[in-house]
Parts: sequence; C-alpha cells; structure tokens
Amino acid sequence: MCNQPSRVKMSPVRVTDMRWSWVRKNLLLIITFSGVLFGVALGLSLRAAGPDSTTILLISYPGELFIRMLKLMILPLIIASLIAGSASLNARMNGRIVVRTILYFLATSLLNALLGVLLVIAIHPGSPLAKQALTQGRNSSSSSASTVNILDGFLDLGRNIFPENIFQASFQQVHTVYEEQQVIQHSNLTGGIDAHITELVRSVKYRAGTNTLGIIVFCLVFGTLLGSLGKKGAVVVDFFSVVDTVILKIVTGVMWLSPIGVASVIMSKILSVENLGTVMSNLGLFIVTVVAGVFIYQWIIQNLFYFLFTGRNPFTFYFHLLEPWVTSFATASTAATLPITFRCMNDKCGVDPRISRFVLPIGATVNMDGTALFVSVGTVFIAQMNELPLSVGEYATIIVTATAASVASASVPSAALVLILIVLTSVNLPAEDVSLLFAIDWLVDRFRTTNNMLGDCYTAAIVEHWSQDELKAMDAEANAENYSNDVEKAADLTPLVTRQHDADPDSLLHESLTLLKGVNSSITNGKIGNNGEIHVEVESLPRDTNTTKI
Repeated sequence: MCNQPSRVKMSPVRVTDMRWSWVRKNLLLIITFSGVLFGVALGLSLRAAGPDSTTILLISYPGELFIRMLKLMILPLIIASLIAGSASLNARMNGRIVVRTILYFLATSLLNALLGVLLVIAIHPGSPLAKQALTQGRNSSSSSASTVNILDGFLDLGRNIFPENIFQASFQQVHTVYEEQQVIQHSNLTGGIDAHITELVRSVKYRAGTNTLGIIVFCLVFGTLLGSLGKKGAVVVDFFSVVDTVILKIVTGVMWLSPIGVASVIMSKILSVENLGTVMSNLGLFIVTVVAGVFIYQWIIQNLFYFLFTGRNPFTFYFHLLEPWVTSFATASTAATLPITFRCMNDKCGVDPRISRFVLPIGATVNMDGTALFVSVGTVFIAQMNELPLSVGEYATIIVTATAASVASASVPSAALVLILIVLTSVNLPAEDVSLLFAIDWLVDRFRTTNNMLGDCYTAAIVEHWSQDELKAMDAEANAENYSNDVEKAADLTPLVTRQHDADPDSLLHESLTLLKGVNSSITNGKIGNNGEIHVEVESLPRDTNTTKI
C-alpha cells in the first residue's frame, strides 16, 4: 500500500481564535472605516430633511473637537521627534538623509504633475456647457486681477525657513500681501493739478498658523548639534525621547474617538454643500479624473517604486497605513494626521524611528504629491472649459510650475486653490474660473491629502533602505562605544595593581576577599597557590560549594 500524505486539519476553534485575533489587532482600523461609511450614508440621508445651519453646526461639533485634539499634538510631536531623531544620527548622516528625502519628494511631485496632465488630456473633463451650468445665476462681476505669483511663494518660503522668533513661529507664518495704496501724482501737463492714483503695494505680514517649516529647520540644527555633544547632551536627548513616547501614547487614546469624529466631519461636509446634485453632474468627470490619478499613483506607481527599491511586499506596507489613510481623508490635513502616521510607521510598518522621525515632519510640510496632481489637472480643466488650446511648451510649463508651487505650499486644507492661481498666471489663463472648483474642493482635497500622507510614508521606508549601510555603521560604532564604557566601568571597580611582584600576596588576598564579600557575603575563606593565583571558596547554595579563580 502506498502511503498517502496526511492533510493537517485545523480545528474550528483554532480558526475562530485566529479570526478574533485579527479583529482585535485591527479593531481601531475597522471602527474608523465604519465611521467613514456611517458618515457618508447618514449625511446623504439627512440632506432630504434640509437641516438648518444650527443643526449642521451641532453635527460637526464632535468632529471639530476631534481635529482640534489631533492638531494639539502636532507641535510637541514635531519638536520631540525631530530633536531625538537628529540627535541619534551624526551630522553627515543627517545631511545625506535630508538630500535623499528632498530629491525623492521633488521627483515624485514632478511625476504626479505629469500624470495629472496626461489624465486630463485623455479624459477631457472640461466643457463649455459645464461652465455655463455652473455660472448660471451667479454674479457676473469679474474678480480682481490675481496678484499671486511664484516668486512671492519662494520668498515667503525662505522667510519661514528662518523665522525671527522661534516662539512666534509656533503660531504665526510670514506671507506676502498686496494692498491698495493711494498715491498722489504731480503732473505739469494738467496745470499742476495733483492726481490720486491707486497702486498695489507689496508688503510682508504675519498670519495665523504654525510655521512648521521654521520649527523643523531649528529642531534639525538643534538636534544635530545636541548629538555631537555626546554624554553631555544625553540627558536632553533622553528627555525629548520620553516626550515623543508620551505624545504617541496620548494619540493612541485619542484615536479611539475617531469613529465619532470622522463620521461627524463627513456628515457636516455633505450637509453644508449647496446644489450637490448639480455640482456632481457638471464636475463629476473632473472628480473622476483627479481620483483616478490619485489611485493610479497609490496602487500602481508608488507600490512599484517601493518593490523596486526595497524588494519587499508593497501591499502589506499599504495595508498597515490604512488607519492614517482614513484619518487623512477625514481631516484633509497631512499635519493633523502626523501623530497617527508616526504611531503606525513605528508600531506596524517597522520603519527605523531614526528615519521616520526625520522624514515625516519634513514631508508633512514639503511633500505635496496629490497637490501637484490636482493643480495640473485643474489648470488644464479650466483651459478646456474656455476652449483655449495649449501647446507642448505650455503643458511643460504647467508641470514644472505645479511642482514648484506644491513645494512652497503649506500643509493646510484647500491650499491648492491658491496654487492654481499661480499656474494659471504662468500660462495666461483666466484666474476667475478657480471659483468654480470651490464647490467640490472639500471632496477632492481629501483624496489628494491621502496621496500626500502616503508619499511621506513610502519615502521614509525607501530612504531607510537607502541608508541601511550608514545605520549599521552607526549601530556598530554605538556598540563599540558602549563596550568601551563598560570596560572602563569594570576597570574602575577592579583594585589597581601595577606590578604583580610589588603587591603583597597576603594583602592582595585580603583586598580581594573584601571586594568579593561586598558582592556576596557567603565567601568563607581563600588561599594563594604556587603560581600566585588566589583561590576563594564561594558558597552559592546550602548544599554546594564552588572554587572560584581570580
């Protein structure tokens, strides 16, 4: 008889235990995603009742508190994580990580802008009929000429990198504004009559909002120099590491409120949109274009890069980031999702904290992959609605300008609408049509924010893989330093004997017994051998004795 291979059958109890174990492990993700579905379903259902503004305010109140709690964690988390992370690396390593991170961010933003242009050309969502339907019944008065330009954006970027006051940077940002100013012009041609002319004057002012970029640069420099101090700065490094751990524990507790907060935010947004059916019917193809670009990049391009650069399974990595994905979709802010992203990257994805502490705060401010895609799609969409043909050079201008503008943008909701003005100005397109996108920006902003957040996480994982050799060298150096410190401590505890023949054997025996008795009081006696070695009898157990050689 031939022996057939026996099949291993798992008992129903074991299968049930495995399922419940998976549910317990991903319970927070399940209830957060359920909050999204509940918010969408209930928000669409309540639109038929036509709730007033007070009812919508009360519905949005739990979500407002949830977002405020998350934003409360941003500043202390950025400061603690960046200082602790940069202090754990040397100055050369910090410089290499910054260069790799910025270059990868620029490359992915440029790729997203190119992807957006290709999709909007292929799908062609813009049509003059959609513009007529959206502008019907609106005030036809043209808006004032746009004074936003990319030069002011980069000048403000430099001013925010180097703030005047680090404490002021925690609640104010620098930005350029244009103000109307009455100027008296003297003219001899009109008989000396003075003419009053209105001019736009550029001025630099402060606005409310955290200057995250300036704080990041300060913390990077502070942490790098702190790490160079060695033992002198160890206490400060340990302090910020403990603060980082405490903040992440607070975030874990806050996240259990996410189902209520996420559902509240989504319900209020759906209820507050006027003429939802008209907007979706006329701008639905534009939404499809942006969302298709977002998921093509997330599911195909981004995962392909991750597999090519690291050789790991990208879908496992993507699944571990579903929790911050849902949170970024609900809050529409990469910065507000940053505490949750930190926790998932460290606990689930297994990325080295020295890299994640470094890359994620920088990415929350600089990396705007989804924004670059949205800006390029929105610009070509406006050109299509006005039936204005674009040349190859103008398409290239849109791609480069959208990438540059996305780098200078702040990680706050709806910042991309301001950036579209910059790109429209660069190719001489009508800037007043940006107002047509306000009606659907609340939805599209959430999808592009998920692109920004995932871009930060994938960049951290890839940069960690590129930095493996440096990290291993630093670990070996740290282990060697710890070993030398242990040797020094052991030498301090050992009696100093410079020459064996200078030491009196009896006194040496007495000192050795005294030293050992300080550790173990069960030592009974000792003797000196012929070769000068000392033998001591140590009673380790009541029924056993050992002879220890010194």
